[in-house]
Amino acid sequence: MRHLKAGRKFGRTSAHRKALFRNLVQALIQRERISTTLAKAKELRGKVEKTITLGKRGTLHARRQAFKLAPAKEAVQKVFGPLAERYANRPGGYTRIIRIGHRKGDDAPMAFIELVDREGEAKAPSKGKTAPEKEAAPKKEAKSTKPKVTAKKAEPKTKEPAAKKTTADKKKPDPKKEPAKKDKPEDKKKK
Repeated sequence: MRHLKAGRKFGRTSAHRKALFRNLVQALIQRERISTTLAKAKELRGKVEKTITLGKRGTLHARRQAFKLAPAKEAVQKVFGPLAERYANRPGGYTRIIRIGHRKGDDAPMAFIELVDREGEAKAPSKGKTAPEKEAAPKKEAKSTKPKVTAKKAEPKTKEPAAKKTTADKKKPDPKKEPAKKDKPEDKKKK
């Protein structure tokens, strides 16, 4: 029985598993979003969140512990600098796992694991009185885009009569077909 034996083994030795997660933690901290298997993402989540919590402490001891999980100097500096500031008011839950389907070769379930509130992502409105004001503004913008769409629809209506004229012009080209028939006998003379 596997009571109290948490964690996945991934068919690797303990040293290989440790190296794998050190590299994944480092990659996620530096890139803020990586694609991996769902099982690795779920296992990685706890390690990254522990590292960011160490960054929020900011002590020398916490920095040395963070070097165990992410040995790259740049990654630890980022954890103790911008990431610690970004998540100062957040009591955990620094990562998000998004399923992206199955891998083509072996059908393994794949997922993105990313840091929430990352730089390229728009911030979600906070819960409170200011949220309805922020939501009201985009609705007004959406309404302003609708008249533009109707204006574009009005333009093709003006073009349709012009299109009818072209169909009338197409009826006139019947005489052009006759010269085309004349061209054919000329082609025969040339041959």
